[in-house]
Amino acid sequence: MSTLSEFDDVTVESRGRLAIVRLNDPKTLNAISPRMMGGLLAALGHVESESSGFRCVILTGTGRGFCSGANLTTTGPDDILKQGDFGEVLRERYYPVLRRMRDFPMPLIAAVNGPAMGFGWSLALVGDVVMAGRGAFFQLTFSRIGLVPDGGAAWLLSRFVGFARAKELVLLAERVPADKALQWGLVNQVHDDDKLLDAACALGGELSARPTRTLALTRRACWASLDNSFDGQLELEAGLQAEAGRIGDFVEGVMAFREKREPRF
Repeated sequence: MSTLSEFDDVTVESRGRLAIVRLNDPKTLNAISPRMMGGLLAALGHVESESSGFRCVILTGTGRGFCSGANLTTTGPDDILKQGDFGEVLRERYYPVLRRMRDFPMPLIAAVNGPAMGFGWSLALVGDVVMAGRGAFFQLTFSRIGLVPDGGAAWLLSRFVGFARAKELVLLAERVPADKALQWGLVNQVHDDDKLLDAACALGGELSARPTRTLALTRRACWASLDNSFDGQLELEAGLQAEAGRIGDFVEGVMAFREKREPRF
């Protein structure tokens, strides 16, 4: 049985221990706004709370798109031309979401079900496993509207595809279809559009059955490795392994192996 929780332009559907977080402004293909970022931060807080019982989260979009980038059409309080200092808007409303996703205490799957543009592409790249529908595409259009890439896009892309391709993507602003994104290592899996969510839920179910707290430590190790020296990474791993060894899941994993049964985390 599933339940639905609603936040500002974001919903959370519960499927047992799996949370499906949807950007929810389908008329704009889920364009980003400060309101949506506030809703996403609140939704992530809801998923993260111990009382929720969630052990894995899928981020996707409602309707035909994942996220079409910044909302350029709204004329209300979120009008992009009335935001003043863009840097402060990013620091106060947008970047807390990326940091929350990076530090999330459970696996995070991005299921890209259509266009992933601008900041929306960055949201997808922060996922531990990025899955895309065959009709999805990725694009950074900042250079076409007189802005620079944000959302850590240049930093993330340089580490995914290398410096030369990252510069190409941010300067030329060309579309990258799902199959090409898979070839370049920008996504992990591509599925038929109508099978994407089922595939993401299957993977989410598998991850939900694994030791969540240990997976959170593994996420920390992976993110830290992007900037750590070798010696720094070794020291971090030693500390994280000591922490993992104090978690009861380790004992259960060893006992299950010895008893030739599936572990119960």
